[in-house]
Amino acid sequence: MAKKKIVILGPAPPYRGGNSLFVSHLFKVLSTKFEVKIYNYKLLYPSFLFPGTTQFDESKKTIIEVTGERVVNSVNPFNWISTAFKIKNEKADLVVFDWWHPFFSFCHYAISLLITKYYRNKILFITENIRSHEDNFVEGILTKIGLKNANSFLALSSVVENGLTKIAKDRKVYRSELPIYDCYKMDDYQRQQIREELGYSPDDRVLLFFGYIRHYKGLDILLNAMPDLVKTNQNYKLLVVGEFYQDENKYSELIKSLNVGSSVKVVSKYVPNEAVGNYYSAADLVVLPYRSATQSGILNIAYGFSKPVLVTRVGGLGEFVDHGKTGLVIEPDSPAEIISGVKKFFELREKLNFESSIRDFVASPKFNNLPEVFSQIIDDSSK
Repeated sequence: MAKKKIVILGPAPPYRGGNSLFVSHLFKVLSTKFEVKIYNYKLLYPSFLFPGTTQFDESKKTIIEVTGERVVNSVNPFNWISTAFKIKNEKADLVVFDWWHPFFSFCHYAISLLITKYYRNKILFITENIRSHEDNFVEGILTKIGLKNANSFLALSSVVENGLTKIAKDRKVYRSELPIYDCYKMDDYQRQQIREELGYSPDDRVLLFFGYIRHYKGLDILLNAMPDLVKTNQNYKLLVVGEFYQDENKYSELIKSLNVGSSVKVVSKYVPNEAVGNYYSAADLVVLPYRSATQSGILNIAYGFSKPVLVTRVGGLGEFVDHGKTGLVIEPDSPAEIISGVKKFFELREKLNFESSIRDFVASPKFNNLPEVFSQIIDDSSK
């Protein structure tokens, strides 16, 4: 019996970042059961709209191999027509659009509209986010346009699932979880050697903030917690690793004004695949002090390394943490909450095995059910 065919329109290598990682993982797990083809972007963002140094992954190590074509130009209407024609000729059983930002509204709207009559009831939008973190009225309108031709949706967190109710109307919303990213292979890293290279002693309590820096991620709140943490124990260290999408000087000045420079190490760059494990390996606790969120690939990478997390109760973050077992959930926008949460974690660590609890937690079927969910979606689309 021939495998069912799925076409995924979304970013994949050579593009970098969480969306590319998710699409790559999706390709990997679905390929075990389906014929999968990726329609990648040949132009994702125009360079003047991208806040980082480069959109492309400069890693020497590819962590997930994918196959597909770089076809889609996000800003060229003529390309949308030719892309739709190519997708029509695929004769797929399901066409999947990876949606995460209203910038792609017209591109996704046009392509999905042009294939609608060929793929009746077979167009799925995976909504990583419904709206961006810098949400506004215009983005709300663009989102409705971009998602208009979806026959069904797949949400990766309860907050997105609930948010889709106003948009989806009578269209079905399926539910899964953002997968655990265990593709960086913890066994490749030597914890104590790496900590020594970063200047940490065996007694240091290393907090890791990882990923690109934007206002909604709350790094400033975490920094404001550091003076009181260091007063209680000089071994508290904060390791900040990521590319700044804001003015880095703002954070440098804050570190200086708080007089915590000796306790805060900043690695200001995008981290290639082969180095990701170094920083997670060095950490005792991964901290996500976010002001807003849906789900987070940073959390799922942490679980891939069996690293406990401290997250704020925003969006869908809290639902991915078994409080007191895989990490701790605190209230947002509060240095005092971070201080209390960090101290509580190190107290609990003396009597609880967080790493073992994480391994049990991520073994749950809900993190490993994407092939089954897609089988159900394809079955439903054929009715």
